Amino acid sequence: MWWWQQEIHRSWCVALASSGFVGGVALALVLRIEPSWGLVAAISGLAGVIVARYYVVPAICLSFLITGLGYGSANLVARDIYSSFFGKDINVTGRIKEDPSISASGALSLQLDAVQFNGVTMPGSIYASFRGSSHAKRGDVITAKGKVGEGFGSFPASISLSTITKTVRPVPGDVGRVVRDWFADKVRRVIPEPQASLGVGFLTGQKSALPTDLADALKIAGLTHIVVASGYNLTILVQMARKLFARISKYTSAVSAALMIVMFMTITGLSPSMTRAGLVSGLSLIAWYYGHAFHPLVLLPVAAAITVAVQPSYVWGDLGWQLSFTAFAAVMIVGPLLQRYFFGEKEPGLLRGILGETVAAHVVTLPIITLSFGTVSHVAILANILVVPLVPLAMLLTFICGIGALLSISLISWVALPTTWLLGYMTNVATFVSGLSWAQNTVAVPAVIWGVYALGLGLACVWMYRTSNYSFRQTETGFT
Repeated sequence: MWWWQQEIHRSWCVALASSGFVGGVALALVLRIEPSWGLVAAISGLAGVIVARYYVVPAICLSFLITGLGYGSANLVARDIYSSFFGKDINVTGRIKEDPSISASGALSLQLDAVQFNGVTMPGSIYASFRGSSHAKRGDVITAKGKVGEGFGSFPASISLSTITKTVRPVPGDVGRVVRDWFADKVRRVIPEPQASLGVGFLTGQKSALPTDLADALKIAGLTHIVVASGYNLTILVQMARKLFARISKYTSAVSAALMIVMFMTITGLSPSMTRAGLVSGLSLIAWYYGHAFHPLVLLPVAAAITVAVQPSYVWGDLGWQLSFTAFAAVMIVGPLLQRYFFGEKEPGLLRGILGETVAAHVVTLPIITLSFGTVSHVAILANILVVPLVPLAMLLTFICGIGALLSISLISWVALPTTWLLGYMTNVATFVSGLSWAQNTVAVPAVIWGVYALGLGLACVWMYRTSNYSFRQTETGFT
């Protein structure tokens, strides 16, 4: 039998189909087709997945590329309605999707979904800015007046609000946000600021409560990922739940971990990075329960395809989604290759593991960060080595302090004191390294150069893979 007639595992067919779909949706920005073509292509692509032979691989990729094109085109047509409002003053109603934040210019930044323009229901989510004070929170429904402008990134439109005329807080509203804020208030009773906000950020991914100077320091130090809702925080909580209930039964362990995923996503909200992290953790948990595991090169495109199917705009410019998936690929693919190539089969310890993951994530996300922000951090690796190993302990101590304050346990001050010291150490590290004169610098590198850089990185990975004979099945996890 010729090699091209041999069977290929269907998981690889699904991975190729997922990659083609995501690529097609991205390509729809510059090339639109009739959505019906995508439906026809999907049927032929599914037939190829069922056949699962090497000779149908090109057909699978092409079919699902066309499927993605059709799906993306259909969603872009729905978004075109916004263009008729550009430059106009309107009345807008929308629900605040994520925690409000303060932009670099000092304006209040809001992401709104369930949008209505002058009473007309609009698709997707939009970006809104407001130069004024507001007590609006995630889950609130606001009514405002403003001028509509063109969108950017994943937003089909933006609006500069002149006034917020009404804010409604539904009951029960965003239960996750209410529980989070309630627990954060308990933590702040026993831990001072800014340490309290940092600890709450570890537990709940709430970055918006951080003081501006600390948030800037964390950004320069490359530590923002530890206080945003991401896979790292979720991994710690899921593994803790699994280990805690493992002695009872595998079923109890799986259920407790699943509940942890649901509760954490409810509390943090469905940001792009949290959606990716929750999906990957959920898929990996199901596979673990049934005695299987996902190959990282299968899990990555499948998770990307599912998130893009739910929200196509992610692939059209959502920076959080892009950084989340590139960092995930770095940790699951590039990091293990670096470890095997430079250190052989010896298992990495805690510090070497963190160093490898940090270097991998830094190298892989560098093009996206520099193209988006125009800066590069020179202290990220050092800061991560000094801080990241202590994050699980800080999360545990912060949680104990919150529970102690909730139950009014008098001796909780004995736990709050070392917790404050630990969190203070972390804030001091971020402040110190970010204040160094060489902490970061501005760069202006053309996109084509970064394209060559990405190609070189890919070739380097292939070289390390072939030279080290590494098997990615050794890194099948997904709790990242």
